[in-house]
Amino acid sequence: MARSAPKIRGRKKKLRYEDITVVDQSLLKRAVGAAALGNAMEWFDFGVYAYIADTIAEVFFPASVSPGVRLIGTFGAFTAAFLMRPLGGLVFGPLGDRIGRQKVLAVTMIMMAIGTLCIGLIPSYSSIGVWSPILLVVARMVQGFSTGGEYGGATTFIAEYSPDKRRGFMGSWLEFGTLSGYVLGASVVTGMKAWVPHETLLDWGWRVPFLVAGPLGIIGLYMRLKLEETPAFQKHAEEAEKRGRAGEPFWKMFTEYWPALLICVGLVLVFNVTDYMLLSYMPTYLSEQLHLDATHGLLLIIVVMVVMMLIIMVGGRITDHVGRKPVMMAGCLGFLVLSWPLMLLVHDGGLVLTFLGLMGLGLLLLCFEVSMPAALPALFPTAIRYGALSIAFNISVSLFGGTTPLVMQSLISATGHDFWPAWYLMAAGAIGAVAVYFSRETANKPLWGSGPAVSTEAEARELVRGSG
Repeated sequence: MARSAPKIRGRKKKLRYEDITVVDQSLLKRAVGAAALGNAMEWFDFGVYAYIADTIAEVFFPASVSPGVRLIGTFGAFTAAFLMRPLGGLVFGPLGDRIGRQKVLAVTMIMMAIGTLCIGLIPSYSSIGVWSPILLVVARMVQGFSTGGEYGGATTFIAEYSPDKRRGFMGSWLEFGTLSGYVLGASVVTGMKAWVPHETLLDWGWRVPFLVAGPLGIIGLYMRLKLEETPAFQKHAEEAEKRGRAGEPFWKMFTEYWPALLICVGLVLVFNVTDYMLLSYMPTYLSEQLHLDATHGLLLIIVVMVVMMLIIMVGGRITDHVGRKPVMMAGCLGFLVLSWPLMLLVHDGGLVLTFLGLMGLGLLLLCFEVSMPAALPALFPTAIRYGALSIAFNISVSLFGGTTPLVMQSLISATGHDFWPAWYLMAAGAIGAVAVYFSRETANKPLWGSGPAVSTEAEARELVRGSG
């Protein structure tokens, strides 16, 4: 069992051995695995939904409207989930700061599974008419509500379990889960589109990927129920009990920590606009706007994500050595300067140049994938970390990230111009650069409100000797 440390920020006296958390490596691996699985499940659904959006449009909306309008309706249902995410963050985030991270993450896991499973059970528009898209929106809202507590809790869980010198590397596993879930969902849909007749896909085939959520949810729930609470939260709960109160009042995160909230919103904006642009909207952009063969377009993005998976842990280690800020700033400036030429490659090039443009966007996105899981939890103290991160994260995702596919499709349909994605990415890069500039470097430092966390007893003794 790991030993936790009290807050030592600003301590002037000699560091004591009991001030240091020696992380239990087996518990760390289980915590990272359970958190990453939840993220993988969430993005499995996003991958399926994005890659099968054209089929969903035919199933859930009347044939009397144009394909463009049907797609807007489909992405509107996609966006509906994000309207619920801030509410989920408001409920699950502060709850996780009061009763613990592990309990709340178990609830969000099962709710996500139920929402995804329900999508696979909804009758088509031809069967029940307008109730079909209404039920689709309701199921997406259930998903959105549960997801509101998922990412903030998962990043908090991993960050509070990780040694200070490996927090970037361990956090990168969370985004490895994101990419693996997305690749699995996209691969399933791509295989079905290639091998299953279109009529069969419309009839029942599209339901299969969503129905997989049931058994995945049971596995994930089991893994999370077997976890122990994080050392940082255990120590915080003990100290709060001694003081006779549960923790910081909810309103203090807005009155005392509003600069960190604003920085978090800006960082999440650039992270998620670029994320949803590449992973959720590009499949539709390639097929609908550029008229690229659907299977070829899907395979290109799958290959991009597989390459990202192969190097993401290396990127996490890099952030532990050079810091989070340089890597995040490189991504922001990269999108500001390179979005236009990369989208030119995607738009006007052949298959090879299109892939190179997508790969360039993927490598820039990787700057955030390897940095954010460690950088975001470090913005807030232990007492409000889950709640503040969940609220700021989900407000930003709901307003900017999750709306990206709908906004892009609407702008392109209204104006007839295909380069809105480049302008949108450039704007996100500029905003993100400002947020990175005002953030503080947190690599290799204890989390706010906790003492040092190390991997071995030897490291703890070395820290004690070095502090004297």
